[in-house]
Formats: sequence, structure tokens, C-alpha cells
Amino acid sequence: MKKILYILSIFAIVSCNLSDNQNSNSKMIEQTELTNPKIKGYSFLDCMYQDSYFPTFLVDKCKNILLALCHKIETNDPATLDHLYVLTHAATEEINKLEDEFFNYDSEIETVARECLAKNFEFIANAYGFKADIEELIAPRYW
Repeated sequence: MKKILYILSIFAIVSCNLSDNQNSNSKMIEQTELTNPKIKGYSFLDCMYQDSYFPTFLVDKCKNILLALCHKIETNDPATLDHLYVLTHAATEEINKLEDEFFNYDSEIETVARECLAKNFEFIANAYGFKADIEELIAPRYW
């Protein structure tokens, strides 16, 4: 029995390390790498960066999700609003996953953050030529 527990423990440690390495190896998108001039010059999540209630490193994570969304829009070139919504919903779900981290730092994605994030999603849609419903852009949100 001890041998099985030992093997399971080793397996869990290796799995966690592999998972951490995969996350740290994923390339972050730099704003300057994007091709849309409106996106390149935009100050993402300014309203959250200016409020000390939101830890900067968590706002950075949200910004990286938005930049990855822009990159996906540029590389996938969604033809319809429905295609765009698939991409924005995936980004929204990634932001949902940060909720516990915000709580751990005595913060949360509340009214100010919700409005700020929604405004940024809307800006992205408009910058890429879409007239999208803001609520639909972020439909799967928990915040």
C-alpha cells in the first residue's frame, strides 16, 4: 500500500511540474506584435490599473487574455459575429478562472472591473470592425 501511495505522490508531483512548465512556456502576446493600429495604441484596462484595489499582476493577467484574444481575431479572421463570440466567450472564461486569485488578494472582479472589462471587449470588437452586443461578448462571465 505504501508503494502505491509513493508512486501516486510521485505521479502527482511530476504532473504538476509538467503543467507548470507548459503554462510558463506559453508565449505571451506583446501589444506591439498585433497588426491593428487601434489595438496597438490602446491602453488596455486603464481603469483597473488606476485603482489600487486591483493587484497589478492580476490586471496584467487579464490584459494578457485580452491581447491573446486580439491575436486570435487577427489569426482566425472571424467572418461573423457568431465566430467572434466564440473567441470572446473563451477569453471571458479565462478571466472567470482568475476570480479566486482576485479573492486571495482581497480583491474581486466587481462593478468597476466588470465595466472596465466590458468596455475593453467592446473596444476590441469595434477595432476589428464588429458591432457587437456587449452583453453577448462576455455572456459566460461570472463577474
